[in-house]
Amino acid sequence: MADAPSQRPLRGIALKLASVVCFIVMASMIKATAAHVPAGQTVFFRSFFAIPVIVAWLGWRHELATGFRAEHPMGHVWRGLVGTLAMGLGFAGLGYLPLPEVTAIGYAAPLLTVIFAAMFLGEQVRAFRITSVALGLVGVMIVLSPRLTVLQPDAASQREAFGAAIVLGSAVFAALAQVFVRKLVMTEKTPAIVFWFSVTASVLALATLPFGWVWPTPWEAALLVASGLLGGVGQILLTSSYREADASLVAPFDYASMLFALAIGYFVFAEVPTWTMIGGAALIVTAGILIIWRERQLGLERARQRKAMTPQG
Repeated sequence: MADAPSQRPLRGIALKLASVVCFIVMASMIKATAAHVPAGQTVFFRSFFAIPVIVAWLGWRHELATGFRAEHPMGHVWRGLVGTLAMGLGFAGLGYLPLPEVTAIGYAAPLLTVIFAAMFLGEQVRAFRITSVALGLVGVMIVLSPRLTVLQPDAASQREAFGAAIVLGSAVFAALAQVFVRKLVMTEKTPAIVFWFSVTASVLALATLPFGWVWPTPWEAALLVASGLLGGVGQILLTSSYREADASLVAPFDYASMLFALAIGYFVFAEVPTWTMIGGAALIVTAGILIIWRERQLGLERARQRKAMTPQG
C-alpha cells in the first residue's frame, strides 16, 4: 500500500517544483551533449547513474528489504521497454529542436494517456475529458505546424521535421508507459517501479552499444553522469511531492517546466521562442489543467458517494 498523503500542500508544491527544475536541467545537460553522444548511450548514463541515488533513498527510508520486490516482473519489463523508447526518442529529439519546443510536444503524453487508458484499461472517458484532449491535441498540431515541411528540399527543414516526429513518438511511448504504470501500481510499490525501470532501461540501452557509442569528452562525461544523478534526485522529489499533498494539487505544477525551458533555451542555447510555439503550448497546458481539474472534481464526487454509503454509527 502506498503511503497516504500527509497533507502538507506547500511542502508538496515545493518538492514538485524542485523535481521539475531537476528534470529540465537534466534535459539541458543532455541537449548539450546531443550533437556528439548517441541517444542510446545517453539513456544508459541517465538510467545507470540514477540507480545509486534510488538505492541510497531506499536505504534512508529503511525500505531496502521491500523496495526491490517485484510481484509481476514482466509488467516491469514491458513498462521498461516502452519507457526506454520514450526516453531515447525524447533525448534524440533534443538534438534537432529547441528545448521549449521539445518540452511543449512532450505535454502531449498525459493527453494521449487519457486515450490509451480508455482503449487498454477500459477507463470511462466522458465528453469533458474528450473535449479537453481534443483541445490539447490542437495545441500539439499548432506547435508542430512549422515543422511539417517534409516535402521542402532544404536539409534543415527535413531535419526539423524528423526531430518533431521523433519527439511526438516519444510522447506516444511515454503515454503507453503511463498505462503500464497504472497497472503496476495495483500490485507494486512505487520504489520498485522506479528502481526496476532504471535497471531495465540501463540494460536495454546497452543493446545500442554496437550502433556507434562514442568516447565522450571529460566535459560531456561529467554532464552525462550529472544527468543520471539529477534524474534520480528528480524522481525522488517527484515521488515525495505526492506523499505530501493530493495529486490534483501538485500535478499542474508540471507545466512550470515550460517557464524554465524558455529561460534555459534563451539564455543557454540562444533559442528564441516563436509565438506559434507559445500559443500551441498554452492550449496544451490549458487542456492538461482542465483534465486535472476534472479528475479532482470526480474524486471529490466519489468521496462524497462513499461517505453517503457508509453506515452511520
